[in-house]
Amino acid sequence: MKKQDVPQDLSSLGKLTTEVCYATDESGKYSAEQSRGWDVKIQALDVTWDEVKKKMETARQKALNNEVSPLQFFMERGVMDIGILASYAGLFKWQVKRHLKPSVFNKLSDKRLRKYAEVFNVTVDELKSMNVHEQ
Repeated sequence: MKKQDVPQDLSSLGKLTTEVCYATDESGKYSAEQSRGWDVKIQALDVTWDEVKKKMETARQKALNNEVSPLQFFMERGVMDIGILASYAGLFKWQVKRHLKPSVFNKLSDKRLRKYAEVFNVTVDELKSMNVHEQ
């Protein structure tokens, strides 16, 4: 791609960050150029985030129906799996899996709830209620 052809399609991320693309300059040598975005990539990210939102809503409903604990909602919100959450929380995977059961989650100590809240960057009340405001 030539330097003048580096895409500059503005996306919501383009307002916050840019990415490096490699393009050829006038002499045919590669140089690093800044791009604010590319339509194809923007559309792919939109589809992905729509899927994340659907998974979040499904997890929210399951938690409200007492099928899973609120941890499932926050895992979907943070695009995490059990292994990632266990690593961040300093726990074993089997412990996190157990905490996904509402009956076990409801008996967790304040210390453990604070640790999960810290991982998800929410308060303990927000963790329990799933009432969070998106930034």
